[in-house]
Amino acid sequence: MKVLLFAAALALLAVPAEAASKKRQSKSYGTYSAPLQIACTQYGCMPVPRGCQRAPGRTSDGSPSGFDVIVCDGGAYTLYGRR
Repeated sequence: MKVLLFAAALALLAVPAEAASKKRQSKSYGTYSAPLQIACTQYGCMPVPRGCQRAPGRTSDGSPSGFDVIVCDGGAYTLYGRR
């Protein structure tokens, strides 16, 4: 009889331990990306492509144009204006 009570007690202790180990895991949506940049060029405002950045635009005589320029590949080329 003692063996039966001992086995029942072990079974009752195992059930809560098993239930506690089945925790819900939080949903992971991957890594965070950099916030999206918007460049307002002379052709309108648009998102800056990955690998590019926005810079202030200049006119042909070097004065500020008031628009942004999208600079890609470390300054190798620009989109939508002069830098």
